[in-house]
Amino acid sequence: MSKLLRNSILFLALTLPFVAKAQELKCNIQIISEQVQGTNKKVFETLQNALYEFVNNRSWTNNVFTNEERIECNMLINIKEYSGTDFKGTLQIQARRPIFGSSYNSVLFNYLDQNFQFSYVEFEPLQFTETSYTSSLTSLMAFYAYLMIGLDYDSFSFKGGTEYLRKAEVIVNNAQNAKEKGWKPYEASSNKSRYWLIQNLMDDKYSPVREFSYRYHRLGLDRMAEKPSEGRDEIVESLKLLQQVYRSRPDSYMHLLQVVIDAKSDEWVNVFSESLTDEKSRVVQIMKEIDPTNTAKYQKIMQ
Repeated sequence: MSKLLRNSILFLALTLPFVAKAQELKCNIQIISEQVQGTNKKVFETLQNALYEFVNNRSWTNNVFTNEERIECNMLINIKEYSGTDFKGTLQIQARRPIFGSSYNSVLFNYLDQNFQFSYVEFEPLQFTETSYTSSLTSLMAFYAYLMIGLDYDSFSFKGGTEYLRKAEVIVNNAQNAKEKGWKPYEASSNKSRYWLIQNLMDDKYSPVREFSYRYHRLGLDRMAEKPSEGRDEIVESLKLLQQVYRSRPDSYMHLLQVVIDAKSDEWVNVFSESLTDEKSRVVQIMKEIDPTNTAKYQKIMQ
């Protein structure tokens, strides 16, 4: 759904009282704690329910979503250490986008946050404000909520999610004095952190990556149902944008580029397995260049 369409729906919601407002995210949240021994596991169930309510029942934008339009996502929180009110673990997060004219959902974002650290008091209300750092837990949830919304909007219009990515950037900036890891530039190995993820997304040097998202999803996949050949042609052109970033090497780690590859590599194989030989060959050459460690995977396209 385009930003223009969402704004039109918002206008209807303001003028027609029977139009109901729904939240933006439809997120399944699961907490596992097998590595934590000898403690009251009830707190993890309470925390899981609290996070579900916080993420799914909060309005993150001023736009209106029907229930069918809510952004589907999964969050798997693996608690590895727990002492008193302090929690340490990882967060595996995935967001998906429906493809026009099909029942297929394309993965927009698939990410492992290995510095998921926070404090939580059971039954204490989760508080969050955009203007200041309140807690690591709510800042973490809000950061990824805005990130997913921003990436979703980017896939419908070029840089359409900038407003929400900026909100995620503000959260990171507000957390620079936090004791928990993941918020600061110098804490990450190979620039794999929330700080560098949002920095890359907002950096003009990575602008082709955001253009890729729009062209790949809106001009490529969304056309596949009606015009598969034209859709694949546009996808090939979108892959050249990633190749452009790879060749320019805006930083030594290119974390954002790897995040895109991790989310999309299997899909690329599926999309081009049915294309013409010449097209297959071009795609394989691009992918072997920008993702050499997965060369064997991309060779499957030629089979």
